[in-house]
This record gives sequence, C-alpha cells and structure tokens, in this order.
Amino acid sequence: LQWLRNPGPQHEKRTLFGDIVCFLFITPLATVSGWLCLRGAVDHLHFSSRLEAVGLIALTVALFTIYLFWTLVSFRYHCRLYSEWRRTNQRVILLIPKSANVPSNQQSLLGLQSLKRNSKETIV
Repeated sequence: LQWLRNPGPQHEKRTLFGDIVCFLFITPLATVSGWLCLRGAVDHLHFSSRLEAVGLIALTVALFTIYLFWTLVSFRYHCRLYSEWRRTNQRVILLIPKSANVPSNQQSLLGLQSLKRNSKETIV
C-alpha cells in the first residue's frame, strides 16, 4: 500500500490498474470461451467430423496458452517493478540512545518518536 501512496511515477500505477482491469475482464471471457470450445469439440466428436473437433481443441489450447503467457509476463513485470521500488525506497530511522546529557523532556520526546515508528522501518 505504501507503493500506491508514493508520489512516484504515475505510469507504473496506471499500468498496474490497467492490468488488473484487463485480468478481471479477460479471465471470465477466456474461461467461458474455452468451455464453449471444448463443449463444441465434444459435440463434434459425437455427431459430426473429427476435423472440426481437433480444430476446436487446438483453438482452446491456443487461447489458454496466450492467456497464461500474458498473465505470467504481466505478473513478472509488476513483481520486478515492486522489487526495484523496494530496493530504491527504503525508510531508515535513526534511534538515538538516551544519554545523561539530554534533559528529561527531550528524552521523553525521543521515546515517543520510537513508539510511533512503523514495523516495516529499519532500525539503525
């Protein structure tokens, strides 16, 4: 979620949302199309020519191959973008140890700051 809030390149976020919309739209279409092709292939095997059944099975295989290829390439692209973002956008908080020279009101402020830190931040 922090990546989505980051005011970085908007192109990457638009690409992610576009791919999510495409995935949600194409997945049911590919499923229904594949099912219809296989139903037609079964009907052609029982009632008419085997050549049409083989063609429908080949169409189904091509459809799912293209769908899986697009899904894997898209997923790999977004994983690579996220890994690159994590590598280049690390948050580090420096915790200063309490010392005898710091007045007590400043020590309490330092203590409050360390309690508010995010669990994903690195302590140095």
